[in-house]
Amino acid sequence: MDQEEEINVRNDFSKGKMWRIIIAQSIPLILAQLVQLLYNVVDRIYIGHLPEVGSIALTGVGLAFPLTTLIAAFTFLFGSGGTPLFSIARGAGEEERARKLMGCTFVLLVVSSFVLFLVCFLFRRPILYLFGASHATYGYADQYLRIYLFGTTFSMITTGMNGFINAQGFPRIGMLTTLIGALLNLILDPVFIFGLNLGVGGAALATVISQAVSALWVLRFLRGDKILIPLKRRDMRVSLKMTGEIVSLGMAGFMVNGTNFLVQITCNIMLRRYGGALGDAYIGVMTIINSVRDITTLPIHGLTSGAQPVLGFNYGAREPERVKEGIRFMSVLGTGYTVLIWVVILLIPHIFMGIFTTDPQLIRLGIHALKIYFFGFCFMAFQFAGQTTFTGLGFASRAVFFSLLRKAIIVVPLTIFLPLTFLGVDGVFWAEPISNLVGGTACYTTMFFTVYRKLGKTICIKKSV
Repeated sequence: MDQEEEINVRNDFSKGKMWRIIIAQSIPLILAQLVQLLYNVVDRIYIGHLPEVGSIALTGVGLAFPLTTLIAAFTFLFGSGGTPLFSIARGAGEEERARKLMGCTFVLLVVSSFVLFLVCFLFRRPILYLFGASHATYGYADQYLRIYLFGTTFSMITTGMNGFINAQGFPRIGMLTTLIGALLNLILDPVFIFGLNLGVGGAALATVISQAVSALWVLRFLRGDKILIPLKRRDMRVSLKMTGEIVSLGMAGFMVNGTNFLVQITCNIMLRRYGGALGDAYIGVMTIINSVRDITTLPIHGLTSGAQPVLGFNYGAREPERVKEGIRFMSVLGTGYTVLIWVVILLIPHIFMGIFTTDPQLIRLGIHALKIYFFGFCFMAFQFAGQTTFTGLGFASRAVFFSLLRKAIIVVPLTIFLPLTFLGVDGVFWAEPISNLVGGTACYTTMFFTVYRKLGKTICIKKSV
């Protein structure tokens, strides 16, 4: 058996215990995503501890988050659309189709990154004020955003194309993708922010440089001779048919981030309106809560990201019982983890707040808000498991619907309505747990009855998905 045959056997997800394969895929992804998270979280930690202006600067950076979320939405539109289709094609033995899917995804990511950069950069001032900026916070938001946007292409290539490395059974290489850039960011942040006294702009500059290095690493590996299906120039073409398939399936990931974009804007506006004199402080609290959420959802996101190509491969290989086994494992482990996090948040919320700020007022407001926001956090696992199953098996319309249901149909209206009741500003924070309960339960229940129970019976595996 030559080296290529050995690699193909090792990366055949239809062999071996499903839980072991999912864990083997997930652990490197969790580590990679942990490192990826350092890009933004480390920025927030350093900025939040700037002498005298830390709290207001943190709020300013928080106002820029909706645009970074919008960029992530388009990254997932193409990346999370192309990757599962690629996995299904690879599992079905359709290597040529897999090559074209990867090439098409790359072109879509690059072109969209240039469009996003131009629009966001040219119109950043009215956009930031629309997002809830005040005269006190606008300067910090603009200082961060006008530099950060220059890394748009690097960011989208790194995140969007790294999935094709993981989908071919190289999660450790995928981990190194973000490890290199994030460690560089960790080193450059204090140098630029404090050493060169660049403040908020220094944090953005460190992030852009780090993203550029990560993007180069991804492209170098995908175009090398170690990958099973390399990214070749001849495949870098936009096919209207494939674009339609990629966008259709990636719409779920787009909606998750796109609706996060909408939620962030709505939250900032409502916090400013009902927070009164503490409006800027509450936006700072929400910035910290979003950071804590990113940290705490990282393991379950890594678990489901690791499970997705495994489920897709076995679905393409016509192994329904293995797909069901993978869904069960993902669901049980995810639920257990989120219950644990909920308990930890209730017991030591001050620890999480103290990571990002020493401001007594922000800590006091944040502890109260954090307990509300994470109430019933275990229902988030249902959303993740259901969404991953729909996306991994190619059920695009259902994945899109439940992405819209939880955020756009439940969270946004509740964020607007609840503050009008006796809850006041607390209503903004209650919208998230209510959406987790309703949306997560609905998503998982639908997946169980329409997909899980029918696998191997009435659901047919279509190679053209």
